[in-house]
Amino acid sequence: MASNRVIRFLKKLKPYNIQKGLRYLKHFGLKEFLVRLSERMEPEEVPYGPWYEEHRAKPEELERQRKQSLAWENFSGGEESACVFSIAVPVFRTPAKFLCEMIESVRSQSFPFWELCLANADPEDREVAEILERYCREDRRIRVKNLKENKGISENTNAALAMARGEFVGLLDHDDLLSPDALYEMAARLEKDGGIDVFYTDEDKVTTDLSEHFQPHLKPDFNLDLLRSNNYICHFFVVRREIAERIGGFRPEFNGAQDYDFIFRCTEEAEKIVHIPRILYHWRVHSASTADNPASKMYAYEAGKRAIEGNLERSGVRGVVSLRQDYGFYDVHYPVEGEPLVSILIPNKDQKETLMHCIHSVLETSTWKNLEILIIENNSEQEETFACYRELEKDPRIRILTYPGKTFNYSAINNFGVQQAKGEYLLFLNNDIEVITPDWIEQMLGNCQRPEVGIVGAKLYYPDNTIQHAGIIIGIGGIAGHAFLGLARAKSGYLHKASLQMDYSAVTAACMMMKAEAFRKAGGFEEKLTVAFNDVDLCLRTVEQGWLVVYDPHVEMYHYESKSRGAEDSEEKLRRFQQEIEFMRTRWIRLLKDGDPNYNPNLTLSKWNYSLRGRKK
Repeated sequence: MASNRVIRFLKKLKPYNIQKGLRYLKHFGLKEFLVRLSERMEPEEVPYGPWYEEHRAKPEELERQRKQSLAWENFSGGEESACVFSIAVPVFRTPAKFLCEMIESVRSQSFPFWELCLANADPEDREVAEILERYCREDRRIRVKNLKENKGISENTNAALAMARGEFVGLLDHDDLLSPDALYEMAARLEKDGGIDVFYTDEDKVTTDLSEHFQPHLKPDFNLDLLRSNNYICHFFVVRREIAERIGGFRPEFNGAQDYDFIFRCTEEAEKIVHIPRILYHWRVHSASTADNPASKMYAYEAGKRAIEGNLERSGVRGVVSLRQDYGFYDVHYPVEGEPLVSILIPNKDQKETLMHCIHSVLETSTWKNLEILIIENNSEQEETFACYRELEKDPRIRILTYPGKTFNYSAINNFGVQQAKGEYLLFLNNDIEVITPDWIEQMLGNCQRPEVGIVGAKLYYPDNTIQHAGIIIGIGGIAGHAFLGLARAKSGYLHKASLQMDYSAVTAACMMMKAEAFRKAGGFEEKLTVAFNDVDLCLRTVEQGWLVVYDPHVEMYHYESKSRGAEDSEEKLRRFQQEIEFMRTRWIRLLKDGDPNYNPNLTLSKWNYSLRGRKK
């Protein structure tokens, strides 16, 4: 609901400021109100350089980790030669300085039970060969295999993997760097849970001379739809060796995107995937690297497309993959199976012109024909509204349902409507929505028909073509908030996320499709949440049932922001807001404390733009 974003701020304001804020809201409108509050809460962006220095492991912490590692009998067994992690590195014509710095980053690990497996595909390079020989003499955990010829990145990496003896294998490029606490962070989680099969971490880029860290990639926990949009996992990726061997390692036909294909096949086999939200991998940028010049490996993007297609085929899902203009990013279109009936539910109170605009938009713009529209009448008072209903009911696809309650309760109104809906799929729609995308229902249906998906949400714009909704992040502003609020329609946001299909913890019910089966299993809307957070709560309960909530940016709508309900401008309404905030805090306290798994704990909860959370105090 549109009110969700107001509530989060009202709780933080003193009584005088609440009244002042409500007057501002009434005069200037919700969007301007939210933008003003956002600016006042956090006026400046946090620069990454100082943030990284503040959050990296300090020498005293690394020393503590070394002592702790030696005390963990699960790993050491009392023997310093025990090997938990094998780091596989294919080496080919690596500049000597880069090679030494990469090796030293492994030797600096605070967790000592590792081995470094180096497959050298150019043993004729005497400088490199001598460096490798020296390190082998200095540290018995470093092993080298000289290959007879360069067989390409996949086969060279497979040669390094074949040397591995550790329980887990990690992938490190020959010119990149690990943070000194990278392996410790994984070992610490294994100490608590030995059932983990896959790890991946956050990463950043670093200049050639290592003087500057930049472009942090702060990732969500495992996110299937985001992975099908982009290889967001990338580095640092570590997998149980048994899985890597079972899937057959890397495949040469995917060279250029061999890691993307490998990650897909590993995660398909994994029972438990753990994301570590720390910057533990540094991708060195220089003229030959794809980090600096992605156009230098255009062939890689075609290989990435085939990697996604392979994942879809192995998953038994029909999908059409296409390349986006942004290198390394993809769209997947899921075609509709059959012609299922879609029930569109629209609560309404008066606002004849708004409703008619919405209905005409749906009927005249939409290409999907097998639908019914249920207008749920809620205590309208104007005669012109009922005259409008009589006119609309002449269309056999439209039914007017009269909600028997005497007060506004969004949850109860929609639950009442669902009881009379005939469709296999439910499409909740506000009466102030205008359709932009003609095949919007097909787009949502294709996703919602996927076995793992329970809910699909849309991309909504204000009339001035700025984003109103691009997914919901739990914790923003206190309970939940919309991602990329106010971002210009032409922009795609942090790592293009505003324009990528991905899984979220929640989406807005202003335009939301849901399997009727999933709605029933989740128990419908919570009627104690009369106005606020009811969509968020329903999405979270749907996720608890094992379904995905998918944000589809290819479904675009204008949203004119809940005109029919009026402002939250009375003591009674403010009291209700407070009660609904407390209800959500109580029901979802664990999630609010742990953080949204589809977000990242290093990102701010004060803004909607994926900017960094403030530095430690």
